[in-house]
Amino acid sequence: MATGTRISAIDVLIADIPTVRPHVLAMTTMHTQAVVLVFIRRDDGLCGIGEATTIGGLAYGEESPEGIRAAINTYFAPLVVGEDGDRPAAIMARIEAAIIGNRFAKCAIETALLDALGQARGLPLSELLGGRRRDRLPVAWTLASGETERDIAEGEAMIDARRHNIFKLKIGKRPVTDDCAHVAAIARAFEGRASIRVDVNQHWSRANATDGMARLQNAGVVLVEQPIAAGDIEGMQALCRRFDMAVMADEALSGPASAWRFVREQAADVLSLKITQSGGLNAARDVATIARAGHVALYGGTMLEAAIGTAASAHLFAALPALEWGSELFGPLLLTEEILTEPLVYRDFALEVPSGAGLGVRLDEDKLRYFARGKD
Repeated sequence: MATGTRISAIDVLIADIPTVRPHVLAMTTMHTQAVVLVFIRRDDGLCGIGEATTIGGLAYGEESPEGIRAAINTYFAPLVVGEDGDRPAAIMARIEAAIIGNRFAKCAIETALLDALGQARGLPLSELLGGRRRDRLPVAWTLASGETERDIAEGEAMIDARRHNIFKLKIGKRPVTDDCAHVAAIARAFEGRASIRVDVNQHWSRANATDGMARLQNAGVVLVEQPIAAGDIEGMQALCRRFDMAVMADEALSGPASAWRFVREQAADVLSLKITQSGGLNAARDVATIARAGHVALYGGTMLEAAIGTAASAHLFAALPALEWGSELFGPLLLTEEILTEPLVYRDFALEVPSGAGLGVRLDEDKLRYFARGKD
């Protein structure tokens, strides 16, 4: 039993927030995002917040919003309530010893614990993660309507507003030739003005990837994300050796052990670093350390989290020695509604990392109550 500041309660909320436009991925099309927020309350009155948002229910991975909430309420809460809130690492070690998997839920718990500790110590989360090295992060925007002219118009608006000049295109649903023609037209439209990358979300075979990547490289695309199945390390290795464009692992990464396999086998030029997929902020930092030791570059990835998960990721990315390919922390901008009292600041093609204690953000409780699930 803890003798210091104790954890008094854990609450989990799911809020269904519409997206600004259909977000078309290879495995699903999103019209709303189910934002999963975790609140850890301490007996000193502080409340830390974490986020465990995923993509498309169970379309992307093995954890769903409903499953995350059930797991935390049933299995995590008894391990956390009553413990010393000033010792997040000890609490997470207890959780790791008792619970297998559930990386998204673990990330939300750890984020909330560190948010509360940062508030108690008057320190931004980045200072608890090794110390901030940068205050701004370049942010990519995903063009995912699937319509060439619409995507070009959207990209032009982003450049004009000085919000994004890095664009990632979601492909993989259509035949390879059609997808590559779509990408090539967009790359021509932004030649010399924006960096163009693509994400296939594992939907190509090895043969399709060889064909598609040759076409994309000729079109000026600089990076392709997870073109083939996550478990096909040999295939990823072959693509890295064959093409000059960077090959990035994403769905294949599930924490430090998976990162080590890709680095050891030289099966990725870039790792997409995601705090939820890694199993938490400290595990994600371990992934970054492995990448750095193996001379593999990093990209700050997203699970299209709302503001809490985005802020948490930004704090970690701000503390890393390098983030060579920038970040993709645009999740809050994909939602029609802002859930913070003061939104995160996006300007001059970058996200400004919050500077307040803990996560450095405050939730709009009225908005959350309106969109919260469970009123039924």
